[in-house]
Amino acid sequence: MGLQGKMEGWLCLMRLNRFGLQYSRKRYFILEDNCLKSFKFIPTSPTEEPVRSAIIDSCIRVTDNGRETFHRKVLFIFTLYNTSDHNDQLKLGATSPEEAANWIHCLKDAALNTERSLNAPSRRKWQPFRLSVSKSIAHKSSMDMAAASFMHVDAMTFDVIAPSPWKIFGCQNGLRLFKEAKDKGSNGKQRDGSPAIMAVGVIEGTSEAIFRTLMCLGPSRIEWDFSFYRGCVVEHLDGHTDIVHIQLYNHWLPWGTKRRDLLLRRYWRREEDGTYVILYHSVIHSKCPPQNGYVRACIKSGGHVITPTKHDKPSIIKHMIAIDWKLWKPYMKKGATVSMTIRFLERIAALREMFKAKEGNYFSELSPTVLTRDIDLPVSEKEEIKTEVDYKMITDERVKNEAKNPVSSNLTRLDDAADEFYDVPEPSDNEHHAWASNASPEVSCMESYHTKLTTANIVKKLHDLTVQKRGYMDLQEMAWDQECVSFCYGATLQKDQSFGMPCSWAAADPSSFLIRADSYLADQEKVKAKSTLMQMVAADWLRSNRREDDLASRPGGIAQRYASQGRPEFFFIINIQVPGATTYNLALYYMLTSPLEETPLLERFVNEDDSFRNSRFKLIPYISKGSWIVKQSVGKKACLVGQALEVHYFRGRNYLELGIDVGSSTVARGVVNLVLGYLNNLVIEMAFLIQGNTPEELPEFLLGTCRLNHLDVSKSIQTDSVSIS
Repeated sequence: MGLQGKMEGWLCLMRLNRFGLQYSRKRYFILEDNCLKSFKFIPTSPTEEPVRSAIIDSCIRVTDNGRETFHRKVLFIFTLYNTSDHNDQLKLGATSPEEAANWIHCLKDAALNTERSLNAPSRRKWQPFRLSVSKSIAHKSSMDMAAASFMHVDAMTFDVIAPSPWKIFGCQNGLRLFKEAKDKGSNGKQRDGSPAIMAVGVIEGTSEAIFRTLMCLGPSRIEWDFSFYRGCVVEHLDGHTDIVHIQLYNHWLPWGTKRRDLLLRRYWRREEDGTYVILYHSVIHSKCPPQNGYVRACIKSGGHVITPTKHDKPSIIKHMIAIDWKLWKPYMKKGATVSMTIRFLERIAALREMFKAKEGNYFSELSPTVLTRDIDLPVSEKEEIKTEVDYKMITDERVKNEAKNPVSSNLTRLDDAADEFYDVPEPSDNEHHAWASNASPEVSCMESYHTKLTTANIVKKLHDLTVQKRGYMDLQEMAWDQECVSFCYGATLQKDQSFGMPCSWAAADPSSFLIRADSYLADQEKVKAKSTLMQMVAADWLRSNRREDDLASRPGGIAQRYASQGRPEFFFIINIQVPGATTYNLALYYMLTSPLEETPLLERFVNEDDSFRNSRFKLIPYISKGSWIVKQSVGKKACLVGQALEVHYFRGRNYLELGIDVGSSTVARGVVNLVLGYLNNLVIEMAFLIQGNTPEELPEFLLGTCRLNHLDVSKSIQTDSVSIS
């Protein structure tokens, strides 16, 4: 968007045709003055009329859908949708994760800064469109920004003060080696298990190039990964998560050791500063049982963190792993496990040398005729069912909302079905963007398993939708017993200020969290919080077969008891909803004893509209005890919750409740699903605040904090068992 408030580039418009099949069309998009315009060609004049336009206002939300494969190419997908009408949406794809991240950033900024749209006319009369596009213009870069400084984000900083659990113990092949101090369990005893070791190195390449190289499971991986034999994607769960099967050679293992293979749940995301995080841990999958001739090793926690420097190159890479190699000889276990793990981590040194040889310009290649998998598995049916159902909804809505005016806040106006069979010709190989010319590392093993839809298939899949189950199981999962006990809302989770009782809550130390200081607007300084505005008084840990909203309004709950007595206290409730076959609700109750009017920013937040609330409410998460993979997935950085997730607000006489839908984001859903697998081994701390944006609103203050000690899903309370009398 740059200094001129404008951003433009080629994107793929993802659509569903009349048969319910997804396809893409290349379009040139321009975002200017909160107006998103679509062209079939690069416009040669600012007055040229777009094919379609839409206004980006505070009702528009942008979600990151991750990676998807279309016609042997990997696209990075993001979706715009109207919060007042979820059928009003627009799905776009970029050829690189950096390009997608820049578009997402600019679109979110446009939605937040709606005052720019007040200066722009709500209706425009566009001049006639001319098809005069030169060859040199047609092949310009897919991303054109007026100034790169707008998109630059400073290196990721943390908003939690915490000691590092890592201690260096050596240096090998140019890699620093660290080991992690083991956490104690809920019983106070130190856990046994495979040692967690991390290698840290520097690679002369961009974080994006390194990320794409690590994600590749194709033949090009053998250029640096000496342990790799072959790999494949077993199941694609969503754009950020998949199940992968990797088979390893044994020439690098101790003599006489059998080959190992790994079945992993792989998750990735990109941070705002350009850092890429790839996390994985072992799972069991019904479609990929143990293989003959292989011993299946178990990665309990592992992943990569690739962080760019200020000049993009070089990048700092951290590779951590805690793995059980399944050695059967007792005398080999202690020494061999550590040496094998260090040898495995040395792949990063090989990756570094390859990038050095390629002068940092390496990118993954895959011949369309080469298969990278040895297992015939269909694409996840849930992806196909979603496509079929969404198609009918979007098509019906498109018919209803068809209008003549080219400028509208309706996003479906940008989704023109009339030119279903027209697409922009692809440039020749030597002129194509480097990333766009690469086939997906997993394409050849996934694309051939797409099944054509028939009426019988649709009926069958819709019939099975209610009983559909995922095909994998985390190794950390266990049987969850059900109990039937009667409780009241606000009293289903016990308080334990000593932090010793499992499945309990307490207030966390405010000084662990950093907030904006008085001078933040001038020097970006953050300081330790000293106290909280509100007192945490209760918590609920619930489960249900449906979404549970507005808990504070339930009769018998703590908010209603205070209201019935005419007491002046005000309640602020944060209801974190985790959807699934069973929906879990974690509700945190905070009480304000002073009059609401004495805190102007909080009063404004309580009484303002949802747009303001979404732009200000922040969460600072922190895993104080737990596995590295969970700590890395959750992070320690403040997040504007309303910009990442759907939040429903419920205002009562003496309360405001925030219903946070974790399932509304694939990124957040992946993190929470990972956390649930380790939940009873975690200590989770959180702080909540309203972001201060003006000198009058600084310094910031914490609304409240919480510490959740070793939660257990088996001890969650069924909502039917909660007393309402």
